[in-house]
Amino acid sequence: MEPERCVTGWAARDSSGHLSPYNYTLRNAGPHDVVLRVIYCGICHTDLHQIKNDLGISQYPLVPGHEVVGIVTEIGKEVEKFKIGEHVGVGCIVGSCKSCNACGEKMEQYCSKRIWTYNDVFPDGRPTRGGFSSSMVVDQMFVVHIPENLPLEQAAPLLCAGVTVYSPMKHFAMTDPSKRCGILGLGGVGHIGVKIAKAFGLHVTVISSSDSKRREALEVLGADEYIVSKDTTQMQAATGSLDCILDTIPGWHPLEPYISLLKINGKLIMLGVSKEPFTFPSNRLVLGRKSIAGSFIGSMEETQETLNLCAEKQVACQIEIVGMEYLNTAMERLDKNDVRYRFVVDVAASNLDDNQSLSSSY
Repeated sequence: MEPERCVTGWAARDSSGHLSPYNYTLRNAGPHDVVLRVIYCGICHTDLHQIKNDLGISQYPLVPGHEVVGIVTEIGKEVEKFKIGEHVGVGCIVGSCKSCNACGEKMEQYCSKRIWTYNDVFPDGRPTRGGFSSSMVVDQMFVVHIPENLPLEQAAPLLCAGVTVYSPMKHFAMTDPSKRCGILGLGGVGHIGVKIAKAFGLHVTVISSSDSKRREALEVLGADEYIVSKDTTQMQAATGSLDCILDTIPGWHPLEPYISLLKINGKLIMLGVSKEPFTFPSNRLVLGRKSIAGSFIGSMEETQETLNLCAEKQVACQIEIVGMEYLNTAMERLDKNDVRYRFVVDVAASNLDDNQSLSSSY
């Protein structure tokens, strides 16, 4: 395998978040690595936070993108899982220590030494670059197969948003059709939550702050019920009706109203992160043996299971496909929640490496 290769991606250079073409050299490809040509890449809210340094940890130039779908172009001599020409996916992480308890139990996402797909560094000191690029080199352990009957553009959001809802549903035994599941927040993650919950045959209730998405939730996404959280009558009528709630809201919000919707032994599962601490009256939990839990993306095994389930059940995300030249506009729209419900970038159609003369090298 070639030791190094020059590729083109779109990078942010500073906290303005503006993305533009950028030439860089991929890390050395080793015996366990897969080289893939990127075809599609989803856009996640995390990408927006990272390019703008909202978390205070961004290292520029930064090439985002962690919902990556591509085709294998080369494999290392010890790669056994993949063949040249196969369609594959890469999600939020591209490395871990492989020796801690989390890794040993196939929960690599909880490894303290996990390596993020971008804005991180490989063990050799080279920076990680994401899927807003023409090619990537990834350890085979962190690559998954795309089922043949799953459209490639549909696979992209499943590599982050999809597994983020699948993992807690599996872990907390919310795959039984007799269960009643609430989805709090109907954004990129929430809408996929509805789809996957319905794929398991659950009764699904969407909980949103306004009535504006009711028709879409019920008639397009297939939810069974819709509750406006600001409507006290609707909330009271739903008291004690749900086995679990997947809380997809990425920020602070009161928890007490939603705890009240849970049955005895019900679970409120936090998927979003808030900078501000949450507070709630403990009696709301104690008097119903209820619990609040958290869940973070999913393992590589669960990522493959998510793709397989969605292929089998023909789960289709609501996506808007855009070109690389539309990236900055897409980020602006995402910042205003002006997307139903996920942007997917057609990277291959942009022929990035054919335009290297237009790029700026760092």
